[in-house]
Amino acid sequence: MKKDKVLRVFKLNTGQDDHAIMFMDDYLRQMAFAVKRSRSKDQDGTEVFEWFERYVIHSKLEVSIDQCELCSLLSLGGDVTDKHITSLINAGLLTRQLIDPNMYWFSIPSIGPVLKGLTQGRKEILSLLNRKKYKEMLLSSLEKTRLRFSPLDVRFHIRDLIGSGHIKTVQTPTGLLVRISKD
Repeated sequence: MKKDKVLRVFKLNTGQDDHAIMFMDDYLRQMAFAVKRSRSKDQDGTEVFEWFERYVIHSKLEVSIDQCELCSLLSLGGDVTDKHITSLINAGLLTRQLIDPNMYWFSIPSIGPVLKGLTQGRKEILSLLNRKKYKEMLLSSLEKTRLRFSPLDVRFHIRDLIGSGHIKTVQTPTGLLVRISKD
């Protein structure tokens, strides 16, 4: 589906090896909202958004792109300046990699609050389990927990932590038990 341009994969900037998968149509809608917000702030250099959608998004399907390739693809639309790339970063369409300043990750505009909720929810559940005597609790009890720092549902975080290997489940006579992985 990625090759057919139905889905797009993004590397999330959470400090871990997290990825997001999004339908291309949804991403293009998010991109249009971000472009509209950017155009209302600054009228200069907005043609880069059209170049980005036309020449970069549909031809580069990986999670990242290096600066030379980005400039090369954008230059199919016109003369590219650093201001154009800054506009893409400010709109939330690109983020610069911390390790290599010549590499950019494609990003989802306005994903900051979701990422914050994701990391805060993970911390909150792991902290809750760490405070338990045996670092475990019944899944049914954990699912009833209200998270203070995350807008995401606690079941989402439980599945996320199981999938990432931070916690695991064990079947017991009283129900599923969730415990912190010792690996």
